[in-house]
Amino acid sequence: MGDGALSLWERSSTVRVVPSARPRKLAKVPFVELADGRLQGVVSSGSDIGRVYVSSVEAGTYAFSCSTNNNRPCGGARGAFCNHIRALIGEAVLQYGADRVARYLKVDVAGEQADTHGLTTAMTATRPAQGDRSAAAQVFSRFLRHLAYLEFAPTTAPLPEMHWFPATGAVA
Repeated sequence: MGDGALSLWERSSTVRVVPSARPRKLAKVPFVELADGRLQGVVSSGSDIGRVYVSSVEAGTYAFSCSTNNNRPCGGARGAFCNHIRALIGEAVLQYGADRVARYLKVDVAGEQADTHGLTTAMTATRPAQGDRSAAAQVFSRFLRHLAYLEFAPTTAPLPEMHWFPATGAVA
């Protein structure tokens, strides 16, 4: 394939950061991502400050799962989206925009308004099944890794654990 076929972005080996569609508060949903064919993230418990839920919705099938950080099932996710999943969808719309979330999850919102309510309504109308909770540990681990970066003092210097990323514009 050669270097000539790769774009500058692909050769630089840096990840492009897309700014949030709108600012969001991190207290209720501190971590949300579109990854691994799912909308997934961590949602704070409404009743216990020490508990969080790892929630996800699979693209295409909308199979959903919600469990605590120690892998206990969510009591509200029995046959339908629980409040944690609804909050996750809402924060994903704030983070990425409704159109991007709809494209990623393969939600047809034709005739519906492309917003949190429209996406949720379109997905729940298909009566999605409860999905596999096996990815919860990976999602929670990524969340904890992101939290670790908050302990670093703000700096523009390179982070030692990311030394294997080449400098922008460097070509091997």
